[in-house]
Amino acid sequence: MGLSVGESIPHFTLTTQDGSPFSSKEALEQGPLVIFFYPKDYTPGCTAEACNFRDSHAEFRELGAQVVGVSTDSTKRHSSFANRFNLSYPLLTDEGGKLAKSFGVKKKFFNLLPGRETFVVDTEGIIRLSYADLKAANHHEKALETLREL
Repeated sequence: MGLSVGESIPHFTLTTQDGSPFSSKEALEQGPLVIFFYPKDYTPGCTAEACNFRDSHAEFRELGAQVVGVSTDSTKRHSSFANRFNLSYPLLTDEGGKLAKSFGVKKKFFNLLPGRETFVVDTEGIIRLSYADLKAANHHEKALETLREL
C-alpha cells in the first residue's frame, strides 16, 4: 500500500547524476520537496515529464520548492539524460527500486515497469500530494497546484 496524503515520508539519501549525495532531510530544511518517480530515462513519456518539470522549474523555485526526479537508472545514465535535456534539478538513482517501494509506488504493465507517481512534501515531511497517473504531462501541473495551496 502506498503512502497517502497526510503521512510522513521516509527520509532518504540517494546519489544524484553528478555523484553527490542528496538528503531529503536536508532538502526539506530549505523548503517543500517535489519528488517525481518515473520509469526510465530517454523513453518518450519520461522525457516529456522531465522536460515539463524543467520548463516549470523557475515557478517551482519561486514557490520555494525543490524538484527531484527518481528512477532506477544508473548515475551515468542520469547524467547523460540530464545533460542532453538541460535538466535543472537533480535526478536520483534508486538502486533496486527500494525508495519507490518504501513510498508504495505501484509498478505498471503486469508488474514489469516501475511506476510513475509524484509527491509534494511540505517542510515537516508530510505528503500534501500523491499523484499517480500514466499521463506524464499532468504531473508538474498537479504539483504546482498543490504548492500554490501550501
